Amino acid sequence: DTLVDFRKPVAFIPSLAIHLDREANTGRTVNPQTDLPPVLMQVSEGDATSFNDLLSQQIATESGAKVRKILGYELGFYDAQEAGFVGLRDEFIASARLDNLLSCYISLQALLNTSGDQAALLVCNDHEEVGSVSSEGAQGPFLTAVLDRWCGASKARAVAHSMMISADNAHGVHPNYMDKHDENHGPILNQGPVIKVNHNQRYATNSRSAAVYRHISDELGLPHQTFVVRSDMGCGSTIGPLTAANLGVTTLDIGVPQFGMHSIRELIGTEDGYTLFRVLTEFMQREQVF
Repeated sequence: DTLVDFRKPVAFIPSLAIHLDREANTGRTVNPQTDLPPVLMQVSEGDATSFNDLLSQQIATESGAKVRKILGYELGFYDAQEAGFVGLRDEFIASARLDNLLSCYISLQALLNTSGDQAALLVCNDHEEVGSVSSEGAQGPFLTAVLDRWCGASKARAVAHSMMISADNAHGVHPNYMDKHDENHGPILNQGPVIKVNHNQRYATNSRSAAVYRHISDELGLPHQTFVVRSDMGCGSTIGPLTAANLGVTTLDIGVPQFGMHSIRELIGTEDGYTLFRVLTEFMQREQVF
């Protein structure tokens, strides 16, 4: 296996010009079969170049390895535009994939910045946006297998004395759609990470885990917020409840508030990520959190 990254824009998904689709701004829907195939290259008649040939060339360019045969590949696209500051005072960061690579990056940096005196573990599961049912997903055996190897017969005792923080971005109050939020529990960008609460267990937070985060945050003099979805609306979920149910570990769901979740360009506040980093760093190196 090898990872191939072209490190440049190689594909584009063009929309149909509005001149040819007059309903684009009123009733347009996207058909994933017919509207989303990307344009990769232009091949003239008689050109026998295959995608396998291009992959072989790219591997040779990146690593110098000579490829005799491509047996298979998994193709994934990502937005090649770099992240950037937005706002007259650079209050925001706009980027693709903030949900949820931001939490992965923050958590990794927090772990690397701990003293190392206390046992701490970071797990970044794949396939969260498609149900988490895979060997690498939160409903798979990966984390349990790691804990079995790490703790052995002491796993149940270790889990009982542990707490997990599930970090996944939250929905900030959108100024154009304020009625989509509970007016008493609407997270504002740059006013702190968001403790997520849902009594239908779409989030795994309980009063105990929320108290731990609030305590550490208050000790550091850092802001925090609470998100409760409107009672007449459904909400998304995270891997927090899945992992909590599998392991029986006390869990907190938290995240940085953002706009435009799952869009090609998402937006967060410049201060919230660093605030979460500081609290997670302190959390991971505390001898006792309860």
